[in-house]
Amino acid sequence: MPETEHIRMITMRERMKAASCCVIIPTYNNVNTIVQVIEDVTNFTDDIIVILDGPTDGTAESVRGFPGITYIDYTPNRGKGYALRKGIEAARNRGFKHAISIDSDGQHYAKDIETLLEKIEEQPGRLIVGARKMEGADQNKKSGFANKFSNFWYTVETLHTLPDTQSGYRLYPVQKMKGMRFLSTKYEFEVEVLVKAVWRGIQVISVRVDVYYPPQSERISHFRPGPDFTRISILNTYLVICAVLYGHWAVIIRALTWANIKNFIRKNFFDKDEPLSKKAASVGFGVFMGIIPLWGFQMILCGLLAHFFRLNKAISLLSSNISMPPVLPFVIYGSYVMGQWLMPEGKKAPLDFHLIEADPGKFLVDSSVQYLLGSSMLAIVCGIAAALLSYTLFFIYSRATQKRNPHGNH
Repeated sequence: MPETEHIRMITMRERMKAASCCVIIPTYNNVNTIVQVIEDVTNFTDDIIVILDGPTDGTAESVRGFPGITYIDYTPNRGKGYALRKGIEAARNRGFKHAISIDSDGQHYAKDIETLLEKIEEQPGRLIVGARKMEGADQNKKSGFANKFSNFWYTVETLHTLPDTQSGYRLYPVQKMKGMRFLSTKYEFEVEVLVKAVWRGIQVISVRVDVYYPPQSERISHFRPGPDFTRISILNTYLVICAVLYGHWAVIIRALTWANIKNFIRKNFFDKDEPLSKKAASVGFGVFMGIIPLWGFQMILCGLLAHFFRLNKAISLLSSNISMPPVLPFVIYGSYVMGQWLMPEGKKAPLDFHLIEADPGKFLVDSSVQYLLGSSMLAIVCGIAAALLSYTLFFIYSRATQKRNPHGNH
């Protein structure tokens, strides 16, 4: 090793110590690659925790041959998620503040430890994901689809975006994660931990890292499409329900600083490059989705459909909160009255409070069609009215801004 490179490695070791950072390597049957991965990592740090997840091919014997590293050995195989959970727990119990996870199949380059470390030095307390540089990489179609699938659900569940939620190359702030509870023990853990970190208030960011994909014939994968996609789908169902009940509100409340509110309004409502018609349509669509009777799924569907229709998602989601508690009684009453106007004679259900008190079940059955019809029509009427009103207001503001600043200078 050249002298300058040797000095740099010594500095890297000091920086790893200063950041209180170790490296976690979960492994199953990777006898052909684990030795090289550990050797590469030891160039940067001796604080290595290898999780032997019930290997049966000689991987354990190869790991035990390295002096000075910590390894956790158990049988039978429990899955990558379980191994990572054990590694994070071990790192925290040993007093480390941060832990970098790196896969044992040789896909990641140890040199990118420095990339992750530089990011945590700049922005301490974050969870950092090494977004793989896929340009030119020989990635199979199933893997590419799985990553896009995972990225999509991460956005639904956190209201944030991330370019590579499937990357196993990460830096975890292990002390800040103390007390977090997880359900998954296999591949889906790597999505669950990101989502719950966002809900906890840990900022999740990414940095670009290199990736090596060996020829298809040489790859070892323990991913089973059928069972694993089933578990991932079940997990995402659970996370979506939790997001509606808690996660989204935790994210929104933490973001309600005055600076963030001003930036949000300026970016989404007063962006001069976005057409007024698009902004107004986004308001109208959000109001429509907030009133239409899809309780529990309104915001999720609003966000998905706004993305599909290429509307302003932020404006649409904000406008969909028209059915929040202070306004909700008026929405319900208006839907009921609107439905009463639309129902044919003989089938109208009058708003009889005595009947509601005496037999609420019968009242709900008798008035359900009327309410659904009325709320759907009310959603259409209010959506159109909100779009027209907001377009007028946006237009007035735009003209006033142009008069004050005719040359477009800020």
